[in-house]
Amino acid sequence: MSARMIGVIGGSGLYEVEGLENAAWTHVETPWGAPSDEILTGQLDGVPIAFLPRHGRGHPLDPGSVPYRANIAALKMLGVTDVFSVSAVGSFREAMAPGDFVVVDQFIDRTKGRAPSFFGPGCVAHVSLAHPTCPRLSDAAEAGASAAGATVHRGGTYLAMEGPQFSTLAESRMYRESWGADVIGMTNMPEARLAREAELCYASVAMVTDYDSWHPDPGEVEVTEILATAAANADKARAMVRALPELLGAQRAACPHGCDHALEHAILTVPSARDAQAVERLRTVAGRVLD
Repeated sequence: MSARMIGVIGGSGLYEVEGLENAAWTHVETPWGAPSDEILTGQLDGVPIAFLPRHGRGHPLDPGSVPYRANIAALKMLGVTDVFSVSAVGSFREAMAPGDFVVVDQFIDRTKGRAPSFFGPGCVAHVSLAHPTCPRLSDAAEAGASAAGATVHRGGTYLAMEGPQFSTLAESRMYRESWGADVIGMTNMPEARLAREAELCYASVAMVTDYDSWHPDPGEVEVTEILATAAANADKARAMVRALPELLGAQRAACPHGCDHALEHAILTVPSARDAQAVERLRTVAGRVLD
C-alpha cells in the first residue's frame, strides 16, 4: 500500500469544492515547460488532491495549445497517482443526452500537431494503449457521478478532434455512423496517452453538452448552448469530485490493471544507447524504470 493523491484536470470552476482544506496554488516547472496554470493543491477528507485548469484560469488556451506533456508531468512531479479528466463533449447517441455524463473507456485520436509522447529519439518506448482508462478509477467516477444525481453511461468511445472548430455535418455523420464513436471532444488526446506513459491511472468523465451537428434538432452546435449546459453540470461534477476521497480511500494498492507499471517492458533503447539529456528529462515521469 502507498499514499494516494488524486489529480483532477478540468474546467476552471471545478476546483471550487466544498471542504477543500489547506488550499494553495503551486507553480510547477517541468522539463516540458510550465503546465496550463498553477495547480491548486489541498486535502479532501484527509486525502491529498490537485486541481489543474486544463485551459488555464479564464480559458486563455485553446485545445491545440494546451501543454499536455507539461500538465501530466507536473501532476506526476507533485505526487499524483490517480488522474480524473473531466471535459465537455458532444454526443453521437440519442440516449447520451445533453446533461448526461459518460465514463469513457476508448478513444479514437484525430488530433494533429500535438506532441503525443514523452519518449522519442534518444530513448524510445512503446506502451500498450489497448485499454486506455483505468477500470478502478472509472468505477469511482461512475459511483460519484451517480450519487451526485447525474445520468451516467458507463463505457463509450471518445473521438478526439483537433478543433478549435466544431465538426462539419459530413464529419459528424462519419464519426457516428461509420466509426462508431459515442462522444466527441478536443482534449482527451494526447492526455490519456501521456498519463499511461507516466504510469498514472486515468479515468475520463465526459459531460455531454450537445448532440454535435449530426442531430436534426438544433442542427448545429451553438457555443451559448454548450456553456449553459456545462454550467448546469458544474455542481454535479464538483459533487462527484467531492465523493472521490471516500470512494477511493487514502491508501492505494497496486493497480490491478497494471496502469502503474505500464513502462515495465516498454523502453526499447538499451542503457548504453540512451541520450543522457533525454533520460534526465524523462526521469520526472519514468524514473521508476530508468533508475
